[in-house]
Amino acid sequence: MAAGNPLQPGGIEQFCRAAETGSFTSAAESLGLTPAAVSRSISRLEQRLGVRLFIRTTRAVRLTAEGELYWKECHQALEQIAEAERAITGSQTVPSGPLRISVSAAYGTFRLLPLMPRFTALYPQIDIEISLSDKIIDFVEEGFDLAIRLGIPQDSRLVAFKLEEASLGVFATPAYLAKKGEPNRIDDLNQHDCIQYISPNTGRPLQWLFTDESGNSVEKPITSRMRVLNDALGAVAWVNAGGGLYQTYRFAVGDALRRGELVEVLQKYGGRSRPFSILYPQNRHLSARVRAFVEFLRSAVKT
Repeated sequence: MAAGNPLQPGGIEQFCRAAETGSFTSAAESLGLTPAAVSRSISRLEQRLGVRLFIRTTRAVRLTAEGELYWKECHQALEQIAEAERAITGSQTVPSGPLRISVSAAYGTFRLLPLMPRFTALYPQIDIEISLSDKIIDFVEEGFDLAIRLGIPQDSRLVAFKLEEASLGVFATPAYLAKKGEPNRIDDLNQHDCIQYISPNTGRPLQWLFTDESGNSVEKPITSRMRVLNDALGAVAWVNAGGGLYQTYRFAVGDALRRGELVEVLQKYGGRSRPFSILYPQNRHLSARVRAFVEFLRSAVKT
């Protein structure tokens, strides 16, 4: 970066608009400038940074890899400035704008999505995009505002707080139990068809959690010929189809239990749970829409 060449917010705004429209001319029209002025401003920005931000052709412009990374950071920074201005002027009375959420598949499908009609009714000006995936995300690269994940990550770059403890149980269909019998002790699982979930982040199976006769916490390693990689929803579908026993969250099978399509076993060894957390970057200013969502979800899961 050239020394003595100060940061120019106007040039950054022009760069972001050109990145979003794919055209210096369209960016200029939206900002009330000439295309030549936008081109000069972006050239000065490239000179200051010492990298090319755009690949220019006669028809359009497109971002380089460095330009893509710079745009993601600048877009976020400009949004935070706009939020700050709305906050101090009082104009952000109604949360609005895009909200991108990454949530693990089972929690998203069975816990979050059933709550979303209430949220969208409360905040009609928020545009919501939800990604269902168990994989760890990169907030900057993938452009998410927040994530909901299993556990409480010890990452200094993230703010993480526990949303709730999700209770666990072991479930099977009545047809499977009629054929294989019901396990009465934890070790009886060794004689059963148990469905394993393999975490996409560790590549290892998730151990089953129990409480023994003395009230001590027990982790039961499950060895099985039936494994589901990356997506816990697949394991839920497999147990619903009568494939065997599976330990999962009660919220994932509540409807099937009420209809009698699944049965809980080993209940006297239950009482265990796993935490789910809300995560967002440490240095990120929380917009009104993110705050509204966090407050809504924390209240909703309590009830």
